[in-house]
Amino acid sequence: MASMFGTARNQPPQPATLVQVQVLRALAAGAIALHHAQWDAETLQLRNGHSFQAWNPIPWSAGVDIFFVISGLIMVHASQRLFAKPGGARLFLTRRIARIVPLYWATITVYVGMGLLAPSLLNQSYMEPWFVAASYLFVPAARPNGVVQPVYELGWTLNYEMLFYVLFAAAIVLPLRWASAALLAVLAALVIVGQLAAPLPEPFAFWTNPILLEFGFGIMIGLMCVSGIRLGSLARAGLAATGLAALLLVAAFPKGAGELPRLLIFGLPAALIVGAAALTSSGSGRVSLLAKWGVAAGDASFALYLLHPFVIRATRVFFWQTGLSEHLGPLAFVVVALVASLGVGLISYRCFEKPLTRYTRRLLGGGGEDSPPVRPAFVAASAAAHSARGGADR
Repeated sequence: MASMFGTARNQPPQPATLVQVQVLRALAAGAIALHHAQWDAETLQLRNGHSFQAWNPIPWSAGVDIFFVISGLIMVHASQRLFAKPGGARLFLTRRIARIVPLYWATITVYVGMGLLAPSLLNQSYMEPWFVAASYLFVPAARPNGVVQPVYELGWTLNYEMLFYVLFAAAIVLPLRWASAALLAVLAALVIVGQLAAPLPEPFAFWTNPILLEFGFGIMIGLMCVSGIRLGSLARAGLAATGLAALLLVAAFPKGAGELPRLLIFGLPAALIVGAAALTSSGSGRVSLLAKWGVAAGDASFALYLLHPFVIRATRVFFWQTGLSEHLGPLAFVVVALVASLGVGLISYRCFEKPLTRYTRRLLGGGGEDSPPVRPAFVAASAAAHSARGGADR
């Protein structure tokens, strides 16, 4: 067993390891939802003739960077049996597609429908056919204002995820350590080319953004996990405290931090926090009730991420039409919007995302009981947690 400060090696992954990562994913998704809920709270306050001061002790949008680091970690951890195996790349990609595409495409379709039928409900609605097609195909494209986002804005993160999955699938034909080294080299090379050849046209500028290195941070943490490296409690507390302190500084000095690269101000702190969650020492394997709730929220984090803007906007309309925004104030709105978003995320995961993913896997031939489940960035890492609860989702 590791000391409080030291490390321990050759320990098999324990349920508690992934439970903490899963809880962290839920917190990251909640942070992003809180970030967006405060925008709508401000809109309501301004309509009512009041000012609004957002509560941002940390930059909530850094939840995205935590997701990217976790993605690199989980792709290494959950794909161990696929490296250097015949058909491993195909199986990996079909499972990624089955997990991400159905819910994301459904979200895009609903958003496009709203843009055509009720554009006043949307912040912006650029619906050129070529742009919508690029969004469905995960091809980065610029809007008229120059911002590189798909038709459903939150999908920009999935454009990075899909690029990472393609690179990962190409590397998975190699043994784990060779594949990881190759991935790190390719990610670094893309970023270097992007910096040296700037400005590049889209989508190449998008595909060479330094944010790609956050997946690399996750790969390195994943290698430590599968190698059995664990940190003591004080070492992990130090990592988490350092990462959180860095985010607190960014929020306290936004102007100065805004001049620094996102990889530095968000990516490195995210890596420290994820490392603290992932490299935990082995425990009893028992999962507390609170942790189980966190795992359930982590399961639904992809749905929460994609669907929370719809829920928040519907909540805003409800508060405005009923006059609740004037009587209850912004805090009540934010709480109701977040609780409703989590509820919709949980229901969507159980009733739509999970069964549709299973069906799409079978349709694409990505099933099979001889490989571990490989989940996407926002809903991965639950295999061990499910095992602790009595069965993995296959």
